[in-house]
Amino acid sequence: MRFHVGNDTGGHPSWWLYAANNRLVAWAGESFSTISNARRAAEAFKAGAKSARYEIYSDAGGRYRWRAWRSSDKVASSGEAFSNEQSARRASENVRDHAGGADL
Repeated sequence: MRFHVGNDTGGHPSWWLYAANNRLVAWAGESFSTISNARRAAEAFKAGAKSARYEIYSDAGGRYRWRAWRSSDKVASSGEAFSNEQSARRASENVRDHAGGADL
């Protein structure tokens, strides 16, 4: 896995986490005021991915996604939607177990 910190299509800084096959598996779920703030958020997620609380939910289209929380702060979101809850759960577990070793 590897993190990418940069600007989104609107020019706003954020971070994204990609699997070895270059598939997007997670992102910050928000933009930041500076690239430095986005990098700090990626570093914080990397360091705390194992201890975050992962929630599986159904989106407005009836597909399943996950989001990670520390305290009352959302710190990451799924990179894609899933057709069933179990697939979303497996994806969140994969991120939880491997984000800490990702390149940044």
